[in-house]
Amino acid sequence: MRAKTSIAWPACPDDGRPALFICSSQGGIMTVFADFLAQIADPQHRERTQAVLDRVAEQFPHLDRKIAWNQPMFTDHGTFIIGFSLAKRHLAVAPEAAAIDHFSKEIAAAGYGHTSQLIRIPWKDEVDFSLLEKIIDFNIVDKARCDTFWRKRAKPASS
Repeated sequence: MRAKTSIAWPACPDDGRPALFICSSQGGIMTVFADFLAQIADPQHRERTQAVLDRVAEQFPHLDRKIAWNQPMFTDHGTFIIGFSLAKRHLAVAPEAAAIDHFSKEIAAAGYGHTSQLIRIPWKDEVDFSLLEKIIDFNIVDKARCDTFWRKRAKPASS
């Protein structure tokens, strides 16, 4: 007979419930990301991911939270601001190419690799929350008048 295992989730400071439900600054709890977090097998990866999602939710309480394409993401007035996904060696942060281009030197200075569409934060490295918050702030301002989910791609100049 197999023994039951249980996960000891830290308590939410808002209401004492297990922090599997991400706490909101309004005193309630947010369950949007609960199923996503529960599926992360590695406890350290789950804890790191939850810490990042909690921090974003805490610092940007006006952003909407959703799961799309099996990724937790934050949106503002229906437009994508930032999303997260997991890989074997890193937490992937997807703020769209414009933000990565704008912060590419700071991303490299933080020791993170990146592609045109995502930033790789190795599981072994600390999260530079200051940089993450600057990227989110940039997207909020840059996309304030955006009426589409993704930024529209610039049309190539005609010859």
